[in-house]
Amino acid sequence: MQNNQIDTPVTRLLASEGVDYRLLPHTKPAKTIAEAAAERGVDPQHMVKSILLKDMSGFHVLACVPGLQSVDPKKVRALFGCQRMTCADATEVEKVTGLVIGTVAPLGLKRPLTVVFDAAITAIEHVNISSGDRMAGIEIATEDLLILCDPILGNICRDQS
Repeated sequence: MQNNQIDTPVTRLLASEGVDYRLLPHTKPAKTIAEAAAERGVDPQHMVKSILLKDMSGFHVLACVPGLQSVDPKKVRALFGCQRMTCADATEVEKVTGLVIGTVAPLGLKRPLTVVFDAAITAIEHVNISSGDRMAGIEIATEDLLILCDPILGNICRDQS
């Protein structure tokens, strides 16, 4: 089911590709994964958190992990053979992705980016991503998301202690 109440690069891409998705409106903007999951009425582990990382040479990668997990920059760095990898700041996130922090999805980006998914995401049938707007999320079949993103898969979550 598609809903055209929100017009963002993410929803435009899904519409142009003919991909089914469900828009999950919020009553208020969410600041955390837990808040977004509560607003959408979904399991936070079905959320996909997208974090923009960069190395010292200016190489960017969008790292995506299940909702309550954290990205381990050292594991991402090892995948790409980078010296050091850090999280991009809010200004850089907007400049590189075209989206503000809290609305970044692995789709509808301003320019092509290398995308890496933690392999655990592939075990979830339907995932929640940002719509590109703070007032809604999108539920999409994981298989469709994988086709659209063509991510590198790896173990990039911080180990739980």
